[in-house]
Amino acid sequence: MSKSPGHGPGPAPEPAPVHDVIVIGGGIVGAAIARELSGHTVSVALVEARSDVGDGTSKANTAILHTGFDATPGTLESRLVARGYELLSRYARDAGIPVERTGAVLVAWNDDELDALPGLRKKAEDNGYDRCRLIPPEEVYELVPALGEGVLGGLTVPDESVICTWTTNLALATDARQRGAAVLLDHTVTEVSADDGVTTLHTTGGPVRGRWVVNAAGLGADRIDALFGHERFTVTPRRGELFVFDKLARPLVDLIVLPVPTSRGKGVLISPTVYGNVMLGPTSENLADRTATGTSEDGFAFLLDKGGRLMPALLDEEVTASYAGLRAAIDHPDYLIAADRAQRYLLVGGIRSTGLTAGMAIAEYVRQTLAEAGLDLDERAELPPPPRMPYIGESGVRPYQDAARIARDPAYGEIVCFCERVTAGEIRDACTAPLPARTPDGLRRRTRAMNGRCQGFFCGPAVEQLMSEHGAHETPCHEVTSR
Repeated sequence: MSKSPGHGPGPAPEPAPVHDVIVIGGGIVGAAIARELSGHTVSVALVEARSDVGDGTSKANTAILHTGFDATPGTLESRLVARGYELLSRYARDAGIPVERTGAVLVAWNDDELDALPGLRKKAEDNGYDRCRLIPPEEVYELVPALGEGVLGGLTVPDESVICTWTTNLALATDARQRGAAVLLDHTVTEVSADDGVTTLHTTGGPVRGRWVVNAAGLGADRIDALFGHERFTVTPRRGELFVFDKLARPLVDLIVLPVPTSRGKGVLISPTVYGNVMLGPTSENLADRTATGTSEDGFAFLLDKGGRLMPALLDEEVTASYAGLRAAIDHPDYLIAADRAQRYLLVGGIRSTGLTAGMAIAEYVRQTLAEAGLDLDERAELPPPPRMPYIGESGVRPYQDAARIARDPAYGEIVCFCERVTAGEIRDACTAPLPARTPDGLRRRTRAMNGRCQGFFCGPAVEQLMSEHGAHETPCHEVTSR
């Protein structure tokens, strides 16, 4: 029987292109790796399960640029944190990422903690950092007068800093895209197959094929590792809850107040933020649910009790927001970075909260490891400069304060979010950027809109209207490639 024209099966679909390297995970570490590799003569795809980069572990942390003074000496982590501090400090200047060099002080509240301080100074020196200083309690109170009673001593770390983790992640991913990487969002990896030297990732966004795969999937890294046939580690989601206090609290805290760390973690800190607020937290709670980013009554009670002892005056200030983040804790004492040459697969697992600082150094290490494993990586002769990111910190000039910029474009003088002083021009730019905001949360991370006292109660409708006008809810964001 003859078939009517136009009703045949049609031509077979074109197979997915084969990338030289696929990087799984659009957090800070994955974005840094994609950026680093894209500076070489290989084709790179960055695959992210969520609808935006930096929407997982990387978006909710303490946002500290660490010197690495308290890392375990001799570990890969200690080496990469120290190198990452150097790389990210320089990159932040080039890309316009907000950083404040506040310094930090570790505070001892009991004899055991006081006795631990000299050992921490020695650990810092073993890590190559020799600027820590033991100080008596009266000097601690000179640095932080609002601390509660009972301080026994302290250890200064003058080069600890606070940074904008949101802008860091976005800058690295944007840089990777400008260097030619494909950014594939809404691509959850469900299965892996290999044939004739090419690995296919079967994802919710379609197949992605590559010659090498780098697993930087954070909380999901062990599950991706299992798809490649390995059983090397298990990720335990560790929830950390935090309070964010109003900007009126900032005079109380001009530097990072750190606890004396334990084997459980670095404990509860009090820290200024680059947005002008003060942060208290995090808690530390191991969970089974990898999506449990909600806050809890127990977490609130713990932070109120801890804050009341550390700095009673802080609890007199208003809490602007509370949030929780999940860290990928594993049963391994160091970063777990290992290549399987036969599978052309590289694991980047066990990257704790220090991954924010170490991300660019991890990317360097991954590039070196891949080269040693046989991947040809010739540096490209010409690269675009780092993207200059919109400035959302408080220590520099924001658009609403820039008269010359407003004169050129009045949209930068039209404030929409009054709590955070975010303008219509910034919202427009965020919705039309190379990696645009497509959700209200994505816009928060790019502009601070709806992130202040009213949490969007007043400005929410106007922000949503502007997002709609600029196509934020219309343009598909499943695949973003270089133009």
